[in-house]
Amino acid sequence: MTQLRSLIYRNCKLFFKDKGLFFTSLITPLILLVLYATFLANVYRDSFVSALGEFTAIDPSIIDAVVAGQLFSSLMAVSCVTVSFCSNMLMVQDKITGAKNDLNMTPVKPSTLSLSYYAATLISTLLVCLVASLACFAYVAKAGWYMSAGDVAMIFLDIFLLVMFGTALSSIINLFLSTQGQISAVGSIISSVYGFICGAYMPISQFGKGLQTVLSFLPGTYATSLMRSHCLGGVLAEMERIGFPEAALTGIRDSIDCNIYFFGNLVSDGAKLLVLTVTVALLMGVYILLTILRKNK
Repeated sequence: MTQLRSLIYRNCKLFFKDKGLFFTSLITPLILLVLYATFLANVYRDSFVSALGEFTAIDPSIIDAVVAGQLFSSLMAVSCVTVSFCSNMLMVQDKITGAKNDLNMTPVKPSTLSLSYYAATLISTLLVCLVASLACFAYVAKAGWYMSAGDVAMIFLDIFLLVMFGTALSSIINLFLSTQGQISAVGSIISSVYGFICGAYMPISQFGKGLQTVLSFLPGTYATSLMRSHCLGGVLAEMERIGFPEAALTGIRDSIDCNIYFFGNLVSDGAKLLVLTVTVALLMGVYILLTILRKNK
């Protein structure tokens, strides 16, 4: 346990000591928030207004709150994964510099070393994402606050599970990387592709039926939808309170991916949470198995 604690401290210290890597990880979500608010806000607003139909005379603060909740959920759904890849670069950098060979020559078990990379990445990414989430909460408060304490608690739980998901995924992929070029290539692919396939940049409801079916098999789809449900739960409840009919609310939830369907069946929030939790457990199991196999090899 002492060895594991020391290695986690060493990995976290190296991450925060690398100012370029740390500030890039920290500033990227904040820059995305500005870009989302500048460019995606109007897209989300137009999409939401078109889904309102005859209820276009709604209070503008509710529309602003819906847009802010969408931006919040989109940003965190992407950042929790992409920042994990950035934080986990130390695993590959230790291979490049030869530090991992030095560590392997010590009495430290390979399993302890692998666990230390995972734990340090989890801690570092959580800190960055929590800072980003506070900025998002401030943005939502300015636009219109309808969240309850329960919504906020569930959002933090979603962030924690998403960071665990991103950390496990990046740990598996980074096991097979050994050069700086590979790090850059993987980081670029994840940053540019993940936001689309998880429904963060554009609601999956706007894709074709075939693509919707394919994306319904990806855990990131349910993670984004779960985050959407919790970020928009309060404002949707307010819309119900002021008299929106259930059919109209269902159409709105469908259009902004609060509702996700698997072969025509509505997936509940509990099922989304289960999918994300099971995926994290499976990825961690795969990471442990690959670590053992590579050790034996």
